[in-house]
Amino acid sequence: MATSDYVIMLRESLQKKVSLLRDIIIRNEEQRDILRDEGASADDFQANVDAKDELVQQIVALDDGFESIFKKVERELSVSREKYADEIRRMQSLIQEITDLSEKVKSQEKTNADLARVKFSSIKSQVKKVRQSQKAVNNYYRNMMSANYYDPQFYDNKK
Repeated sequence: MATSDYVIMLRESLQKKVSLLRDIIIRNEEQRDILRDEGASADDFQANVDAKDELVQQIVALDDGFESIFKKVERELSVSREKYADEIRRMQSLIQEITDLSEKVKSQEKTNADLARVKFSSIKSQVKKVRQSQKAVNNYYRNMMSANYYDPQFYDNKK
């Protein structure tokens, strides 16, 4: 395969990464909405996390592929820099966009982590209240059942 084909593959890989990062940003916005919604279920949250995980795995695969292809053409690119100047500029622009999108993703992830901490502590306190209520009901039930119970007694009729 010619070096120019590899260079095009590198650029396309970067373009695909930009697209995946934009998808992650959308998923992060959905996750934020789920975390803010009192009626959202754990299944909604898990589905969102699973979708984001798949996108991240695709990015990791793209990065691995990019790195292996770049190793093949790195020497040729440095020697014939003028020949590939346009493609190199496009890739530099894409790398800058990837950096900007990555920073946005990091910011969103931090915000969502804070929201998740608040949501999960709220759920934890609700569970604690339910357990306390259940314990109180059980204690009440036990007390009511033993209220009409008398210990066995012996009555002697003889005088």
